[in-house]
Amino acid sequence: MAQSVIAGLDELRDELGEFYRDLHRHPELSLQETRTAGLLAGRLRDAGCDEVAEGVGGTGVVGVLRNGTGPVVMLRADFDALPVEEKTGLPYASTARATDQDGREVPVMHACGHDMHAACLVGAATLFARAREAWAGTLLLVFQPAEELGVGARGMIDDGLFERFEKPEIVLGQHVGPLPAGFVAYGKGPVMAAADSLEVTLYGRGGHGSRPESTVDPVLMAANVVTRLQGVVAREVPPSEAAVVTVGRLQAGTKDNIIPDTAELGINIRSYTPRTRDLVRAAIERIVRAEAAASGAEREPDVRWHGATPALVSEPEATGSVIAALTEHFGETRIQPLPPVNASEDVGVFGDELQVPTVFWFWGGLEAEPTITAFLEGRADQLPGNHSPFFAPVVEPTLSTGVEALVIAATHCLAGLRP
Repeated sequence: MAQSVIAGLDELRDELGEFYRDLHRHPELSLQETRTAGLLAGRLRDAGCDEVAEGVGGTGVVGVLRNGTGPVVMLRADFDALPVEEKTGLPYASTARATDQDGREVPVMHACGHDMHAACLVGAATLFARAREAWAGTLLLVFQPAEELGVGARGMIDDGLFERFEKPEIVLGQHVGPLPAGFVAYGKGPVMAAADSLEVTLYGRGGHGSRPESTVDPVLMAANVVTRLQGVVAREVPPSEAAVVTVGRLQAGTKDNIIPDTAELGINIRSYTPRTRDLVRAAIERIVRAEAAASGAEREPDVRWHGATPALVSEPEATGSVIAALTEHFGETRIQPLPPVNASEDVGVFGDELQVPTVFWFWGGLEAEPTITAFLEGRADQLPGNHSPFFAPVVEPTLSTGVEALVIAATHCLAGLRP
């Protein structure tokens, strides 16, 4: 079944490679992916999808392939880019610039590989549409915007994704990363962390730097908060659990001899279980408010949570079943287990919404031989990873591997091998 679908990849490969390079050359920021969305919708229509919809959840695109009686399987790819200036030197490197949500002009790059994700799903959709005699069931093809903001999946659901289209029995997704091209990696259970962000404004009382006794210094207050937050993971999270607390932004003041009225902090946390997530969130709020009180602040701090993404759980039984099919296709040496990743992904929101399994895997995008050598020599941290200005997957075998993985996983589920 799967091999009959994959058989058409050879004649599609060059065209798909050019499509990928075009996407890479013309990246678009989250919720601004209008050109990309139009191209994706056009490809789905050209492939012969039974239904194609644009503008789902803002700029999302949905295609449906209906082919008789059988399971409904959802394949998802994201397609937004990042405010990063590309430094790969590739002939198809991005030189794009755009205005971000804060009104700033920024460079734009597909630094996380979402262009590869989208191209692979277009390839899989095209192959399935051309080989309808080889499978039965329904494929829900979801191209999701705004993954980098953690709002794209929820936006599509709130816009009626599962009311307007068939409800899937399983959600399949994949992510390219700094692994050897041609290899697939996986985990079972929590595979990517929950992410929560908050903005904190601390209120002091400003004044002249020569008269600190007449002020309540929010800079000192902020510094104490930053220092104290480092103890949350070290002293409050059990050693058997994992969590990260990062203060990525601290802004205050305009001049060295002026104590300002306010200080602002941008804080991000990562966790894998609801218990640890709640513990860390509560600890941060407690520390922020306690430090303000200890400093004599005359006004409570503002704490604004935003951008919450739950932990991505690759359902163990379903994952084992799909990985067995991928192993049979690619061979054992190209399938590797992977520990949990501290980065986050909102694809799990789809499965959580319907209470159906999500299966998620990673595949490699870097030149195989030097990447394997770097891992063996303990230099993996020196490889260009996702969000790096130097990250760009080699087109092949990355593209073919991603297409084949989607086809193998989908046909396995369409064949009725339920988790």
